[in-house]
Amino acid sequence: MKHPSFWKMLTVAACMALLGCLQAQELQGHVSIILLGATGDLARKYLWQGLFQLYLDEAGKGHSFSFHGAALTDPAQGERLMAKALETLSCPQDLAPGRCAELKDQFLRLSQYRQLKTEADYSALSRDIEAQVQREGLREDGRIFYFSVPPFAYADIARSINSSCRPGPGAWLRVVLEKPFGRDHRSAQQLATELGGFFQEKEMYRVDHYLGKQAVAQILPFRDQNRQALDRLWNRHHVERVEIVMKETVDAEGRTSFYEEYGVIRDVLQNHLTEMLTLVAMELPHNVSSAEAVLQHKLRVFRALRELQRGSAVVGQYQAYSAQVRGELQRPESFQSLTPTFAGVLIHIDSLRWEGVPFILMSGKALDERVGYVRVLFKNQACCVQSEPRWGAGQSQCLPRQVVFYVGHGALGSPAVLVSRSLFRPSLPSSSWQELPAQPGLHLFGRPLSDYYAYSPVRERDAYATLIAHIFHGRKDAFITTENLLASWLFWTPLLDSLAHEAPRLYPGGAENGHLLDFEFSGSQVTFSQRQPEQLVPGPGSAPMPSDFQVLRATYRENPLISAWPDELISKLASDIETTAVRAVRRFGEFHLALSGGSSPVALFQQLAQGHYSFPWAHTHLWLVDERCVPLSDPESNFQGLQAHLLQHIRVPHYNIHPMPVQLRRRLCAEEDQGARLYAEEIAALVTNSSFDLVLLGMGTDGHTASLFPESPAGLEGEQLVVMTRSPSRPHHRMSLSLPLINRAKRVAVLVMGRLKREITLLVSRVGREPRKWPISGVLPSSGQLVWYMDYEAFLG
Repeated sequence: MKHPSFWKMLTVAACMALLGCLQAQELQGHVSIILLGATGDLARKYLWQGLFQLYLDEAGKGHSFSFHGAALTDPAQGERLMAKALETLSCPQDLAPGRCAELKDQFLRLSQYRQLKTEADYSALSRDIEAQVQREGLREDGRIFYFSVPPFAYADIARSINSSCRPGPGAWLRVVLEKPFGRDHRSAQQLATELGGFFQEKEMYRVDHYLGKQAVAQILPFRDQNRQALDRLWNRHHVERVEIVMKETVDAEGRTSFYEEYGVIRDVLQNHLTEMLTLVAMELPHNVSSAEAVLQHKLRVFRALRELQRGSAVVGQYQAYSAQVRGELQRPESFQSLTPTFAGVLIHIDSLRWEGVPFILMSGKALDERVGYVRVLFKNQACCVQSEPRWGAGQSQCLPRQVVFYVGHGALGSPAVLVSRSLFRPSLPSSSWQELPAQPGLHLFGRPLSDYYAYSPVRERDAYATLIAHIFHGRKDAFITTENLLASWLFWTPLLDSLAHEAPRLYPGGAENGHLLDFEFSGSQVTFSQRQPEQLVPGPGSAPMPSDFQVLRATYRENPLISAWPDELISKLASDIETTAVRAVRRFGEFHLALSGGSSPVALFQQLAQGHYSFPWAHTHLWLVDERCVPLSDPESNFQGLQAHLLQHIRVPHYNIHPMPVQLRRRLCAEEDQGARLYAEEIAALVTNSSFDLVLLGMGTDGHTASLFPESPAGLEGEQLVVMTRSPSRPHHRMSLSLPLINRAKRVAVLVMGRLKREITLLVSRVGREPRKWPISGVLPSSGQLVWYMDYEAFLG
């Protein structure tokens, strides 16, 4: 009362404070989401719907949004394509139609297309976002850039964002990256280094969309919520094996360009299936909600993975694939791809928990069904006295005991978690998972659905919608860190290198595959359960097996012919080479062997490496018949194939190995380097009379041999021992032994394998000596012996 001015001032201050609070409440956080590649397939099929779902979930919760669809396409066309993609947006079934229409209309008003090509375009985008935030009285919370573009564009886009489109102080930046993240450890490291120059690790979200699938996302919470039951079971003493499977019925048609670059292992196993493996195998952190703890425990799994060997995998390719590649990529008729479209891989983890437990990863295209699952199969020591019809329904200890995280599709048709009733009744969050209703007649993994405690999501949610929500909320546990990525590539790259020149098993595709792709494992080796079924003469009864036939001896082009099933043929050729080597070393003290590259000799190299321990390698000189003009470390290099499949497994003195000098002074087959002349001089200096003891050749579907091609005079006659030639297929530039040098050899073996060679085999059998048309017809040693080795497919069709 004594100081009225004091109370007046206090009242004004309180009002001002209240007004400030109200204004702060009105000053909302604004988030800009920029979808790069907004008119592409992934955006159209999944990403726009995921962004719309984010808006449905977050509208009215305190944030304002703007969505920018961006691409290189000009504005008019880009707007049309984006509008077409946005037409398909849909709401969850439980959202009222009127409310859905209202929210969709809002989302469309907030979405706009813009062309982003130059750094100036990114600067303009940043200015527009800042102007909108200021104009509407908002504060900027952050920006999300979703890279739905090829990885080769990442670096340029990252540079532009970092220099011209980062948000201001106090706002966050999140960049979302889609696979593939490289194709081996080296390229992944290079990409990671490039991106690391522009973004902090916390700003990058690498998407593996399988981590957003509901059954996969439930693996860690399930293990956590059922610790008491699983602690005694989740280990080597009780788990028989773990199967991680993703099968597809579709083939690679329309995607052969991608598949030729990556193949099934890079496309599926290295990322999706490996991530699921780590979720099953990792030690559970005390707090499974801690992204940092989860990622550290995953890395420990990578450190414990036993190194993969060539024998750790089986690979296949559906029969129509090479024809699809030839059609889509304009490859020559002779082209045969070695890209696997099916793979089964056996993995072991050297840890106290998992020692000795096989983890089987399998995926393929053109298979019998579309399905994905993680299946943990437990050992069973029970012995039931009563017969099966008297077992208690779903209760008997003699029933298979398994936990299955069913990713989707297949007989069940939806995500699910299945636990054998003979194990335990699981605990799952009732708010998001519910028990599946009975489905009489439905069998899964050999048992009726009634044998399982079966749960499905209360509401199915798309994986991309889940991951986009995690990105918005800054949750990183479902994304791939740089360390995680490089650890995975470090594990997979050696196997990929060893398979680079491996001819995959052909399979028809679909239900016709039968048992052709079944495989079995013993120790650390995995093999197909049966050989390719073959029949010389179609008829009733089962197809004859290779062991039912003997090696066939005949003549071809008036020279000895040896024909057999592939395994027997390779075994015979390897034995003949060893016999020739032993004789040469006994007589002359050394053996000079010239080897062709390509896919056909791979099985021979492996046979020589693994089954011929008395081979006189210490006295053997290895030469190349031909070479592609690529670095010797390149997977397409013939020398690299020889190194991967033979040299690294045997003891040959390094000075006895003679790669062709296609790379000199950091140049490839440069005319001024005279690599062909240098190789010829080396042969003349070390090989008596330049006469190899044995030359191994192949025959192409166009009649070429070595790198001597039809309608090309190079190397077919004259005095040159080694020549430069041009191939009709990439890489075009080659180095090759000349026909006159080949014909100086004491012995020439021509290996011809596969049904695709039947036509040229028949043709060459009828022609005379016409090397300009069919170079193979010019092979006839002047004083040596020519022997043809053909499998039954090439010889008889």
